[in-house]
Amino acid sequence: MKRFATLLLLALWAFSGAVQGQFLTRDVDPQQVIDDARATVNTMATHPDYEALLSDLRTAKGVLIFPRVIRGGFFVGGSGGLGVFMAWDEVRGDFSPVAFYSLGSVSLGVQFGGEVAEVVIVARTQNAVDSLFATAFRLGGDASVAAGPVGAGRSATVTADFLSYARSQGAFLGMSLEGSRLRIRDDFNEAYYGEKLRPVHIIEGRRVDHPGTHALREDLARFRQAPAAPARPEEAAPDISPPQGFEPAEPGSGGLTIEELDAESI
Repeated sequence: MKRFATLLLLALWAFSGAVQGQFLTRDVDPQQVIDDARATVNTMATHPDYEALLSDLRTAKGVLIFPRVIRGGFFVGGSGGLGVFMAWDEVRGDFSPVAFYSLGSVSLGVQFGGEVAEVVIVARTQNAVDSLFATAFRLGGDASVAAGPVGAGRSATVTADFLSYARSQGAFLGMSLEGSRLRIRDDFNEAYYGEKLRPVHIIEGRRVDHPGTHALREDLARFRQAPAAPARPEEAAPDISPPQGFEPAEPGSGGLTIEELDAESI
């Protein structure tokens, strides 16, 4: 009986390893991740329940967008997703090209009522931006993270380096990512730009650019110019609605499937 149990555990371990290997070898189109990230941030930032997110985007030092974060499947614990990061350049007056990251070990929990979420994380400080140049780190370690307030107005003063927001099955929620792991995806950065680059080369060095990133970066720059308060009747507020022809994605559409998760074994 003991020998059978040992063999069963070894079989489950081998199966789990094989499944996770498939997660990391399936092809994902980097441009599709960027396009889905654009859909996510436009949908969330223009929703009235996310007044605080729009306010945070006006002063953001950087923005992480994960258009599809999925809870782990059979024999796999945690959760994961693939997304992009851009930093605001005060001198140039624009957002940097994107660098690819994976987000793992997220506890979606019952508050979402589902297995899939879209996540936007605002880097509010330079410490937050600098922490993203490390190969891997956990939110809440070197940089603090808190759930962004949801609903009209801010309920309290927030001092965290990162603020996180999520959308799942049409529900808009603030979500704490304390302890979640962020990891640089060198493979996607190389596949997209055609050379091996670290995020510091992409974000600060501006060694590369790609026209496929321009629409997302321009939308984020436009959100920075959104009015901080409702305009008076005689003043016309700047248009911050999604561009003509823009189709918002359904929650969790595109970007990463369950096979591409950067999930952790139980």
